[in-house]
Amino acid sequence: MIKKALSLLLILALMLTAFAACGRDEPAPANETEQQTTEEESTQQEEQQEETKDVPQVLTYNMGDEPETLDPGKATENVGINILGNTSEGLTRVSKEGSPEPGVAEKWDISEDGSEYIFYLRKDAKWSDGKPVTANDFVYSWRRVLNPETAADYAYFLYPVLNAEAANTGEVSVEEIGIEAVDEYTLKIKLDKPVNYFLSLCTFITTYPVRQDVVEADPEGWGLSDNGIISNGPFYVKEWKHNEKVIMVKNPNYWDAENVKLDEFTMTLINEESTALAAFESGDIDGSDTVPVAEIPRLLAESDEFYILPNLSLYYYVFNNSAPPFDNEKVRKAFTLAIDRKAIVETVTMDSSTPASGMLPSGLIYGGEEFRKAGGDYDIKPTAQVEEAQKLLAEAGYPNGEGLPTIKVNYNTLERHRKIAEAIQEMWKKNLGVEVELVNQEWKVHLATLEEGNFQVGRIGWGADYVHPMTFFDMWIEGSGNNYSQYTNKDFDELVKKAMITQDEKEAAKILHEAEDIWMSRYTISPIYYATDPDLMKSHVKGWWKSPVANLFLRDAYIEK
Repeated sequence: MIKKALSLLLILALMLTAFAACGRDEPAPANETEQQTTEEESTQQEEQQEETKDVPQVLTYNMGDEPETLDPGKATENVGINILGNTSEGLTRVSKEGSPEPGVAEKWDISEDGSEYIFYLRKDAKWSDGKPVTANDFVYSWRRVLNPETAADYAYFLYPVLNAEAANTGEVSVEEIGIEAVDEYTLKIKLDKPVNYFLSLCTFITTYPVRQDVVEADPEGWGLSDNGIISNGPFYVKEWKHNEKVIMVKNPNYWDAENVKLDEFTMTLINEESTALAAFESGDIDGSDTVPVAEIPRLLAESDEFYILPNLSLYYYVFNNSAPPFDNEKVRKAFTLAIDRKAIVETVTMDSSTPASGMLPSGLIYGGEEFRKAGGDYDIKPTAQVEEAQKLLAEAGYPNGEGLPTIKVNYNTLERHRKIAEAIQEMWKKNLGVEVELVNQEWKVHLATLEEGNFQVGRIGWGADYVHPMTFFDMWIEGSGNNYSQYTNKDFDELVKKAMITQDEKEAAKILHEAEDIWMSRYTISPIYYATDPDLMKSHVKGWWKSPVANLFLRDAYIEK
């Protein structure tokens, strides 16, 4: 793990360099160096066994909010994604470097033109109830995600698969999707066009398998069950005490169970950051993903158990582009330019976050250059551009804010979000003469409000789902359940889809810059800052790690004496 506040750009650059170097078709054969490493690992395992002897292997970590669902095909938010990343597994899984490595599939073949993948599933991959994970489980699961009746927000994730988009829009049957069970343990996937990051897509929760008999026994409620959920990862959900905690236990049938040290992992759902910190400092919990912003300076100075980790993530406000006054581009731009982002990161977040100026965060190297730096700032400076903002608002017909209704800003319960909303409320009042009402909602209600378009301005964040620029673009195409702006653009969609199948990185980067130009020139959203990931974890917890996209993995974690 990375200790304290380090250079986000440098860390991500190193991680992404590692990612670019680590991709492979199948596990490489062991060589002499790797045999040496194996001996070292064996010694480390013996040491770990001694350190963990007679120590209860139970870990409690706080994520804050109640998950929307633990159905891999429908989950979209951070808490659910972190739970599913520890309880389920796809064809590939995320390595510590962020690259895809063998998961349920122990190896794979890729056709010469990159359009066909054959995955060979582990015969010892099993569900938590002992039944085998089969190729048919993946066929059923992917067809289910793409079935229009499922209304999966992340269905677009599978669009590179042959006929996937047509199936999702109801033009063809899901049986025509390019996924086939050759036999019980062999899965063939045909792509519409080659996609060079397809193995990374297969690490994400939407591609994880679900069991047909489990789902069909309770189609609407199985992913919300409080009595346990069958899954195929290192842990499975034993009990979900809604709005309180999710209790997970080791899956004895996991193919790599012998290397999973924890017996129990409980995710608490304390959404008051100060309460979570008090629980951590008193020893009631071992770690927390939520940290009060006001306590960050103290924790940085005093605690060896506080970390600021890198995170490919954008914190932004989304405008409802379909309703007045934000159906007016000049209004959207005026509100965007009237925000002092530098003040927010220096006086509110205080966690090494940096002012945002585009869709894609800083730190991602693609096509041989830093994507954000090459893309420019779209006239969005770190400090507020008050004169230009006032001029734009006057040109839109609202001089000094006159004629504008009270603007409602929706945000979900968390101290950080409230403080940022209050800061922006004051900025818009001072710089534009606009009255702003803050509307606080619980997380699931807030998400529903955004999805239904019942808002004017809404707080939201987007963390990368995999280490590639596309994860910040495909979410805005028509049909995506994650596009809350109520705006789509055919030229943007065509460019994004073209970039998906462009094998040359430099050319693909050029296309994505063109797509970002379309989106940001309309000020569809207002980027606020590029986030870091403040974390608390007790020193007796070892082996935990977060991926470059800030997802927590505990398959290697253990509690030492």
